[in-house]
Amino acid sequence: MSDTITLKENREFRRAYSRGRSYVSPDLVTYIVKNNTNNLRIGITTGKKIGKAVERNRSRRIIRAAFSQLKGSLRPGYDIVFVARGKTPYRKSTDILCSMKKHLMDAKLLGD
Repeated sequence: MSDTITLKENREFRRAYSRGRSYVSPDLVTYIVKNNTNNLRIGITTGKKIGKAVERNRSRRIIRAAFSQLKGSLRPGYDIVFVARGKTPYRKSTDILCSMKKHLMDAKLLGD
């Protein structure tokens, strides 16, 4: 499998929001949409509602840490956008990992 690529452009995120399938839990929202490449691409967003910069950075860090444990077992060819929610900065990465696993299994991207 090829390496994970980070989504950076606004249009890539907008495409995931409009065309993607969403999975929601109290601490994480996941949008998944098929892309035309054979790469797995991810993006992480944290809005101002999450809190100040410290909380937003912590949210991104724990989402990244949870994803790093799963990325080897995911199917390529998808864009995945993780959106932090209000509870995210106060959770541990293991809690986020559980939510993330559930979302990815529901989307049939994670074979477990």
